[in-house]
Amino acid sequence: MSNAGVTEEVSPGGQPPLKRVLGSKLLLFFVVGDIVGTGIYALTGQVAGRVGGALWLPFLLAFTVAFMTAFSYLELVGKYPRAAGAALYTHKAFNIRMLTFLVAFAVMCSGITSASSAAVAFGDTYLAEFVSSPMPLMAIAFIALLALINFRGVRESVVTNVVLTCIEIGGLLIIIGVGVWAVLNGSGDASRLTEFNTQDQTMLVAITSATSLAFFSMVGFEDSVNMAEETKDPARVFPKAMLWGMVVAATIYILVSVTSSLLVPAEGLEAAESGALLKVIDIGAPGMPREIFSAIGLFAVVNSALINMLMASRLVYGMANERIIPKVFGTVHPARRSPWVAILFTSAIAVVLVSAVDIDVLGGTTALLLLVVFAVVNVAVLVLRRDPVPHKHFRAPTVVPVLAAIFCLYLASPLSGRPARDYVVAAILLAVGLVLWAVNHVAMRTLATRRSAK
Repeated sequence: MSNAGVTEEVSPGGQPPLKRVLGSKLLLFFVVGDIVGTGIYALTGQVAGRVGGALWLPFLLAFTVAFMTAFSYLELVGKYPRAAGAALYTHKAFNIRMLTFLVAFAVMCSGITSASSAAVAFGDTYLAEFVSSPMPLMAIAFIALLALINFRGVRESVVTNVVLTCIEIGGLLIIIGVGVWAVLNGSGDASRLTEFNTQDQTMLVAITSATSLAFFSMVGFEDSVNMAEETKDPARVFPKAMLWGMVVAATIYILVSVTSSLLVPAEGLEAAESGALLKVIDIGAPGMPREIFSAIGLFAVVNSALINMLMASRLVYGMANERIIPKVFGTVHPARRSPWVAILFTSAIAVVLVSAVDIDVLGGTTALLLLVVFAVVNVAVLVLRRDPVPHKHFRAPTVVPVLAAIFCLYLASPLSGRPARDYVVAAILLAVGLVLWAVNHVAMRTLATRRSAK
């Protein structure tokens, strides 16, 4: 049957378009759900080990830097409402294919490593309260389940995100409630809130080192720009949804970190590692069964992993449409309208990583990669001011991306006290990216030569 007068939208790669199903409320839940999750549930202990009892300060500073960077993302997603995010902005600003590929590769790796850290927390900390099972086996099953949800389509994925976001926020509200109850009953030590770990380091290094790790728990807002092709009226919807989502997440984080420091000494949180919040429950509400909060923690890390894998697959899809990688990665399933090849590709990488790298290394390396990417984006927004577009969009005050770029570079540098192992892992990942870029470049040139010879 002919549909006269109806024009079917087609994506840049010639594939059917992705469904525009995200409105302001779903996008707000997406942003909050992507930020609130693995970082606060799994890395609170490590952050406390770096800064001491003043646990709230690194989260506040990380939020400040992320919030400023969000202004650059909002301007760019309003100008270019397409998937691919930072890779697309880098390509338009600098037109250096190798740089574009490395930025895209770094963002993709950050999403996959973030999902992998969620899988480690899933199996080693929260699931361990219920069953004992081989971690590699659980990792594969965990990633496979995420891939199936992702393949079903963005509506199913985002609806799942809404449910899981409500559960994980509920878990953090329990932590806050436990803190309020304990303080009202005379428990807690407020003096810890101003204690800094200055052993073998200055106060500045203690703060910036902890902030550079806490930044991992604030990332996620940038993932939402990769959903631009699935958002209704993105230029209008994105600013409020992203900024309010970040404010909600940061407020919860700061309250949770204050509660944790009030009830548990920094060394106790550090010793608990990824189970630091379970330690808070044990001390603040000893009568509460650990299984309740462990179940909530499971949902939280599942949500983080789901959204990160959703982002990574959309990023690969966007790169394929921009001809940065082979177009096969932009293949969309005709029935589900989801980028199924990209989903398989990113899921396969996650299965390899999830059982091979420690969660602390995953968190630190993810933050390092994204801080560098954010610095590039903050510069790109200024460069692209010379590329006006005909439609209205958000515009960031010029001073904001300038300051954000400086702060991002500082937190990514050794001056912030960042461990050397973060640079080693990042260098290995980027080296792999360079090899992939070279292989792709040679393949594209060979194909172009054969076509010209015909």
